Amino acid sequence: MELRHLSAFLAVAEELHFGRAAKRLQMAQPPLSQQIRQLEKELGVQLFERNTRSVRLTSAGDSFLQPVRTVLDDLDTAVRAARAAGRGEYGRVGIGFAGASSRETLPLLTRAVRAAHPAIELVMTGQTYANVALARVADGSLDLGFVRLPVTQPGVVCRVIDEEVLVCALPFDHPLAAREEIPLGALAGEPFVSFPANTGSTVRDAMVEACESAGFNPRVVQEAPDSYTILALVAAGVGVTLTVTSVQHIQQNGLVYRPLAGPPIRRQAALAWRADNPSAALRAVLAVAERALPTPVH
Repeated sequence: MELRHLSAFLAVAEELHFGRAAKRLQMAQPPLSQQIRQLEKELGVQLFERNTRSVRLTSAGDSFLQPVRTVLDDLDTAVRAARAAGRGEYGRVGIGFAGASSRETLPLLTRAVRAAHPAIELVMTGQTYANVALARVADGSLDLGFVRLPVTQPGVVCRVIDEEVLVCALPFDHPLAAREEIPLGALAGEPFVSFPANTGSTVRDAMVEACESAGFNPRVVQEAPDSYTILALVAAGVGVTLTVTSVQHIQQNGLVYRPLAGPPIRRQAALAWRADNPSAALRAVLAVAERALPTPVH
Protein backbone atom coordinates (compact mmCIF):
# COMPACT_ATOMS: atom_id res chain seq x y z
CA MET A 1 0.00 0.00 0.00
CA GLU A 2 1.33 3.41 -0.97
CA LEU A 3 0.28 6.93 -0.09
CA ARG A 4 -0.96 7.45 -3.65
CA HIS A 5 -3.47 4.65 -3.06
CA LEU A 6 -4.78 6.42 0.05
CA SER A 7 -4.97 9.74 -1.77
CA ALA A 8 -6.86 8.07 -4.61
CA PHE A 9 -9.31 6.44 -2.18
CA LEU A 10 -9.94 9.74 -0.34
CA ALA A 11 -10.59 11.63 -3.58
CA VAL A 12 -13.09 9.05 -4.83
CA ALA A 13 -14.74 8.75 -1.39
CA GLU A 14 -15.26 12.51 -1.17
CA GLU A 15 -16.29 13.07 -4.78
CA LEU A 16 -18.22 9.79 -5.23
CA HIS A 17 -17.38 10.14 -8.90
CA PHE A 18 -14.30 8.72 -10.61
CA GLY A 19 -14.16 11.42 -13.27
CA ARG A 20 -14.23 14.29 -10.76
CA ALA A 21 -11.75 12.49 -8.49
CA ALA A 22 -9.35 11.98 -11.41
CA LYS A 23 -9.60 15.66 -12.32
CA ARG A 24 -8.95 16.64 -8.70
CA LEU A 25 -5.84 14.44 -8.63
CA GLN A 26 -4.77 15.72 -12.07
CA MET A 27 -4.61 12.24 -13.55
CA ALA A 28 -6.51 10.13 -16.08
CA GLN A 29 -9.47 8.03 -14.92
CA PRO A 30 -8.16 4.55 -15.90
CA PRO A 31 -5.02 4.75 -13.69
CA LEU A 32 -7.20 5.99 -10.81
CA SER A 33 -9.57 3.02 -11.19
CA GLN A 34 -6.53 0.73 -11.27
CA GLN A 35 -5.20 2.20 -8.00
CA ILE A 36 -8.54 1.64 -6.28
CA ARG A 37 -8.62 -1.99 -7.48
CA GLN A 38 -5.04 -2.50 -6.21
CA LEU A 39 -6.02 -1.06 -2.82
CA GLU A 40 -9.12 -3.25 -2.56
CA LYS A 41 -7.06 -6.30 -3.49
CA GLU A 42 -4.47 -5.55 -0.81
CA LEU A 43 -7.13 -4.94 1.84
CA GLY A 44 -9.19 -7.94 0.77
CA VAL A 45 -12.41 -5.92 0.88
CA GLN A 46 -14.55 -3.93 -1.53
CA LEU A 47 -14.44 -0.21 -0.75
CA PHE A 48 -16.93 1.10 -3.32
CA GLU A 49 -20.14 -0.12 -4.89
CA ARG A 50 -20.14 1.25 -8.39
CA ASN A 51 -22.15 0.94 -11.54
CA THR A 52 -22.52 3.04 -14.66
CA ARG A 53 -24.64 5.61 -12.86
CA SER A 54 -23.33 5.93 -9.29
CA VAL A 55 -20.52 5.31 -6.85
CA ARG A 56 -21.01 4.85 -3.12
CA LEU A 57 -18.96 3.62 -0.17
CA THR A 58 -19.43 0.13 1.20
CA SER A 59 -19.49 -0.34 4.96
CA ALA A 60 -15.81 -1.26 4.76
CA GLY A 61 -15.08 1.87 2.74
CA ASP A 62 -17.00 4.03 5.19
CA SER A 63 -15.01 2.55 8.10
CA PHE A 64 -11.76 3.11 6.17
CA LEU A 65 -12.51 6.77 5.37
CA GLN A 66 -11.80 8.57 8.67
CA PRO A 67 -8.53 6.72 9.44
CA VAL A 68 -7.31 7.56 5.93
CA ARG A 69 -8.17 11.23 6.49
CA THR A 70 -6.23 11.15 9.76
CA VAL A 71 -3.18 9.53 8.15
CA LEU A 72 -3.09 12.05 5.30
CA ASP A 73 -3.71 15.00 7.64
CA ASP A 74 -0.89 13.81 9.90
CA LEU A 75 1.39 13.45 6.90
CA ASP A 76 0.54 16.98 5.77
CA THR A 77 1.27 18.29 9.27
CA ALA A 78 4.59 16.45 9.32
CA VAL A 79 5.57 17.83 5.92
CA ARG A 80 4.66 21.39 6.90
CA ALA A 81 6.52 21.03 10.22
CA ALA A 82 9.65 19.75 8.48
CA ARG A 83 9.55 22.56 5.92
CA ALA A 84 8.93 25.15 8.64
CA ALA A 85 11.85 23.79 10.66
CA GLY A 86 14.00 23.97 7.55
CA ARG A 87 13.11 27.64 7.27
CA GLY A 88 13.92 28.15 10.95
CA GLU A 89 10.33 28.62 12.09
CA TYR A 90 10.61 25.80 14.62
CA GLY A 91 13.46 24.77 16.90
CA ARG A 92 15.44 25.72 19.97
CA VAL A 93 18.18 28.33 20.35
CA GLY A 94 20.36 28.56 23.46
CA ILE A 95 21.40 32.12 24.40
CA GLY A 96 23.93 33.20 27.03
CA PHE A 97 23.83 36.68 28.55
CA ALA A 98 24.80 38.75 31.57
CA GLY A 99 21.77 40.33 33.20
CA ALA A 100 22.47 43.99 33.83
CA SER A 101 24.36 44.80 30.64
CA SER A 102 21.75 43.01 28.48
CA ARG A 103 18.78 44.68 30.17
CA GLU A 104 17.80 46.68 27.09
CA THR A 105 19.09 44.58 24.21
CA LEU A 106 17.92 41.14 25.33
CA PRO A 107 14.18 41.98 25.61
CA LEU A 108 14.27 43.66 22.21
CA LEU A 109 15.56 40.43 20.69
CA THR A 110 13.33 38.00 22.57
CA ARG A 111 10.14 39.96 21.89
CA ALA A 112 10.98 40.26 18.20
CA VAL A 113 11.70 36.52 17.93
CA ARG A 114 8.43 35.61 19.67
CA ALA A 115 6.51 37.89 17.33
CA ALA A 116 8.16 36.57 14.16
CA HIS A 117 8.62 32.90 15.10
CA PRO A 118 6.47 31.91 18.09
CA ALA A 119 7.40 28.23 17.70
CA ILE A 120 11.11 28.90 18.27
CA GLU A 121 12.05 28.18 21.89
CA LEU A 122 14.70 30.47 23.34
CA VAL A 123 16.63 28.75 26.14
CA MET A 124 18.12 31.58 28.22
CA THR A 125 21.21 31.19 30.42
CA GLY A 126 21.76 34.20 32.67
CA GLN A 127 24.88 35.40 34.52
CA THR A 128 26.99 34.22 31.62
CA TYR A 129 29.92 36.63 31.47
CA ALA A 130 31.02 37.68 28.02
CA ASN A 131 34.14 35.52 27.89
CA VAL A 132 32.25 32.53 29.26
CA ALA A 133 29.48 33.04 26.69
CA LEU A 134 32.12 33.22 23.98
CA ALA A 135 33.76 29.99 25.14
CA ARG A 136 30.41 28.19 25.26
CA VAL A 137 29.51 29.40 21.77
CA ALA A 138 32.89 28.14 20.57
CA ASP A 139 32.39 24.67 22.11
CA GLY A 140 28.81 24.43 20.84
CA SER A 141 27.01 24.39 24.21
CA LEU A 142 25.37 27.73 23.35
CA ASP A 143 24.06 28.82 19.98
CA LEU A 144 24.25 32.55 20.58
CA GLY A 145 26.05 34.73 23.10
CA PHE A 146 25.98 38.37 24.16
CA VAL A 147 29.70 39.17 24.20
CA ARG A 148 32.15 42.03 23.88
CA LEU A 149 34.91 42.52 21.38
CA PRO A 150 37.51 41.32 20.65
CA VAL A 151 36.33 37.91 19.47
CA THR A 152 39.30 35.72 18.57
CA GLN A 153 38.01 32.13 18.86
CA PRO A 154 38.42 30.20 15.59
CA GLY A 155 35.14 29.53 13.84
CA VAL A 156 33.18 32.12 15.87
CA VAL A 157 31.75 35.14 14.09
CA CYS A 158 30.05 38.17 15.59
CA ARG A 159 28.12 41.33 14.83
CA VAL A 160 28.33 44.52 16.90
CA ILE A 161 24.98 45.57 18.38
CA ASP A 162 25.98 48.34 20.79
CA GLU A 163 28.87 50.52 21.91
CA GLU A 164 29.52 51.17 25.59
CA VAL A 165 31.81 53.56 27.42
CA LEU A 166 33.65 52.90 30.66
CA VAL A 167 32.47 55.10 33.55
CA CYS A 168 33.25 55.41 37.25
CA ALA A 169 30.70 54.52 39.93
CA LEU A 170 31.38 55.78 43.44
CA PRO A 171 29.60 56.64 46.71
CA PHE A 172 27.74 59.95 46.55
CA ASP A 173 29.77 61.34 49.49
CA HIS A 174 33.15 60.36 48.04
CA PRO A 175 35.47 63.39 47.62
CA LEU A 176 35.76 62.67 43.89
CA ALA A 177 31.97 62.65 43.45
CA ALA A 178 31.97 66.45 43.34
CA ARG A 179 33.96 66.40 40.09
CA GLU A 180 32.30 66.40 36.70
CA GLU A 181 34.93 63.97 35.38
CA ILE A 182 37.18 61.53 37.19
CA PRO A 183 40.85 61.28 36.15
CA LEU A 184 41.84 57.64 36.24
CA GLY A 185 45.02 58.49 38.13
CA ALA A 186 42.91 59.93 40.96
CA LEU A 187 41.62 56.41 41.67
CA ALA A 188 45.05 55.02 42.50
CA GLY A 189 44.95 53.68 46.03
CA GLU A 190 41.16 53.58 46.18
CA PRO A 191 39.45 50.34 47.24
CA PHE A 192 37.65 48.74 44.29
CA VAL A 193 34.64 46.45 44.06
CA SER A 194 34.45 44.24 40.99
CA PHE A 195 33.56 40.93 39.42
CA PRO A 196 35.61 37.91 40.54
CA ALA A 197 38.89 37.41 38.72
CA ASN A 198 39.14 34.64 36.12
CA THR A 199 35.37 34.31 35.65
CA GLY A 200 35.19 35.69 32.16
CA SER A 201 34.06 39.25 32.93
CA THR A 202 35.21 41.63 30.21
CA VAL A 203 34.16 44.55 32.43
CA ARG A 204 36.73 43.54 35.03
CA ASP A 205 39.30 43.06 32.26
CA ALA A 206 38.54 46.55 30.94
CA MET A 207 38.79 48.04 34.44
CA VAL A 208 42.18 46.46 35.09
CA GLU A 209 43.46 47.48 31.65
CA ALA A 210 42.33 51.09 32.13
CA CYS A 211 43.90 51.36 35.57
CA GLU A 212 47.16 49.84 34.39
CA SER A 213 47.25 52.35 31.54
CA ALA A 214 47.03 55.07 34.20
CA GLY A 215 50.00 53.56 36.05
CA PHE A 216 48.45 51.52 38.86
CA ASN A 217 46.79 48.18 39.62
CA PRO A 218 43.29 48.43 41.10
CA ARG A 219 43.11 47.22 44.70
CA VAL A 220 40.02 45.00 44.71
CA VAL A 221 38.72 44.64 48.27
CA GLN A 222 35.38 42.99 47.49
CA GLU A 223 34.13 40.79 44.65
CA ALA A 224 30.53 40.16 43.63
CA PRO A 225 28.88 38.04 40.92
CA ASP A 226 26.77 40.71 39.19
CA SER A 227 26.51 44.43 38.53
CA TYR A 228 23.53 44.88 40.86
CA THR A 229 25.48 43.59 43.87
CA ILE A 230 28.67 45.41 42.88
CA LEU A 231 26.86 48.75 42.66
CA ALA A 232 25.01 48.11 45.93
CA LEU A 233 28.39 47.63 47.60
CA VAL A 234 29.65 50.84 46.02
CA ALA A 235 26.58 52.69 47.30
CA ALA A 236 27.29 51.25 50.75
CA GLY A 237 30.73 52.83 50.69
CA VAL A 238 32.78 49.64 50.32
CA GLY A 239 34.72 51.03 47.36
CA VAL A 240 34.54 52.39 43.82
CA THR A 241 34.33 50.60 40.50
CA LEU A 242 34.62 51.07 36.78
CA THR A 243 31.64 49.82 34.83
CA VAL A 244 29.95 50.36 31.46
CA THR A 245 27.23 52.79 30.45
CA SER A 246 24.75 49.99 29.77
CA VAL A 247 24.33 49.39 33.53
CA GLN A 248 23.69 53.02 34.47
CA HIS A 249 20.00 52.21 34.70
CA ILE A 250 20.86 50.75 38.12
CA GLN A 251 20.11 53.57 40.54
CA GLN A 252 20.78 53.15 44.25
CA ASN A 253 20.64 55.57 47.14
CA GLY A 254 24.17 56.73 47.77
CA LEU A 255 25.45 55.86 44.26
CA VAL A 256 26.63 58.23 41.54
CA TYR A 257 28.17 57.76 38.11
CA ARG A 258 30.83 60.02 36.66
CA PRO A 259 32.50 59.96 33.23
CA LEU A 260 36.22 59.37 33.08
CA ALA A 261 38.43 62.25 32.03
CA GLY A 262 40.19 61.98 28.68
CA PRO A 263 39.25 60.11 25.53
CA PRO A 264 36.31 57.73 26.09
CA ILE A 265 37.29 54.12 26.70
CA ARG A 266 34.89 52.29 24.39
CA ARG A 267 33.77 48.68 24.38
CA GLN A 268 31.70 47.08 21.63
CA ALA A 269 28.92 44.69 22.60
CA ALA A 270 28.15 41.99 20.06
CA LEU A 271 26.24 38.83 19.29
CA ALA A 272 28.48 35.82 18.64
CA TRP A 273 27.76 32.43 17.05
CA ARG A 274 29.61 29.61 15.34
CA ALA A 275 29.85 30.06 11.58
CA ASP A 276 29.30 26.31 11.07
CA ASN A 277 26.25 26.00 13.34
CA PRO A 278 23.70 24.18 11.13
CA SER A 279 20.62 25.30 13.07
CA ALA A 280 17.96 26.83 10.83
CA ALA A 281 16.31 28.24 13.97
CA LEU A 282 19.54 30.10 14.79
CA ARG A 283 19.62 31.57 11.28
CA ALA A 284 16.04 32.75 11.75
CA VAL A 285 16.92 34.37 15.10
CA LEU A 286 19.95 36.08 13.56
CA ALA A 287 17.76 37.47 10.78
CA VAL A 288 15.36 38.86 13.38
CA ALA A 289 18.31 40.28 15.35
CA GLU A 290 19.42 42.24 12.27
CA ARG A 291 16.18 44.17 12.53
CA ALA A 292 15.73 44.28 16.31
CA LEU A 293 19.38 45.02 17.18
CA PRO A 294 20.95 46.74 14.18
CA THR A 295 24.65 47.53 14.20
CA PRO A 296 25.17 51.16 15.30
CA VAL A 297 26.02 53.42 12.38
CA HIS A 298 29.05 54.90 14.14
